[in-house]
Amino acid sequence: MRVVFFGTPEFAVPTLDQLVASRHEVVRVVSRPDKPVGRDQVVTAPAVVQAALRHGIEVWQPSSLKGDQAVAELAAFGVDAAVVVAYGRLIPAALLAVPRHGFVNLHPSLLPRHRGPSPIQWALVCGDRSTGVTTMLLDEGMDTGPILLQKRVEIDRRDTAEQLAPRLAELGAALVVETLDRLAAGTITARPQPEDGANQTPMLRREFGKVDWSMPARQLVNRLRGLTPWPGLYTTFRGSRLKIFGLEEVMPPPAGDESPGSVLVADATGVMVRCGRMSAARITEMQREGRRRLPADAFQIGERVSRGERFG
Repeated sequence: MRVVFFGTPEFAVPTLDQLVASRHEVVRVVSRPDKPVGRDQVVTAPAVVQAALRHGIEVWQPSSLKGDQAVAELAAFGVDAAVVVAYGRLIPAALLAVPRHGFVNLHPSLLPRHRGPSPIQWALVCGDRSTGVTTMLLDEGMDTGPILLQKRVEIDRRDTAEQLAPRLAELGAALVVETLDRLAAGTITARPQPEDGANQTPMLRREFGKVDWSMPARQLVNRLRGLTPWPGLYTTFRGSRLKIFGLEEVMPPPAGDESPGSVLVADATGVMVRCGRMSAARITEMQREGRRRLPADAFQIGERVSRGERFG
């Protein structure tokens, strides 16, 4: 099939690579405009654009997909299907009917669970034991279109979003190619999503990383897993911000009636803090604002944290 590929970040690159290597023809890549990146704000092309140029594929980076021009551009490509992977913008209804087989979207969850912009992160925040990838036909809703194919993957208890995303990207890339193969052969039937079990994930915001020590320790550990690498977890300590890079639940937790955020033990293994429901978590790697990231033993040498101190 002739395909137009819509995608922007690194997560979408494996799908583009596998489509190029398949029997399908990628005739154009559509991506978001270049934008400033990093501390020096160097204007940089999205990862998908860089990959497309390596493959010698023409790129279109419109500032908007609304209006007749976008419809005319897509129709001119004469494509059988459009593939969307983390494009980062809703596809207008007028475009959805242009390709013969519609817009095939890769979503990194087992829909209808974890619709929305942060499904990988929220599978970890929620403590899910498995997740997966779904190919679906786009409709006018937010990840509400009919399902084509799904593939499940187990989540390791140590996985972070940074580690899980590349696995899902590779798994999803193969699923997209299989989906197009079966659409071309007429051996696949889309099925409506059930509403039972559906939930909407939020757009990630920096304030999600603020630790609420009244949460149970297990929830805080899962939150760190899901919010790594961004926005991460942070708390306040002795009047300044402290970023947390390592956190583990203490089992069994020590008995006591300390208020959440209270330091229970501070030694070379970490800083144990009381959490909600009388649970406890140990901080094993951390960074004071304006200083270096340190393991617990080095942090304790410099800071001399004492029992009874509080994290905010």
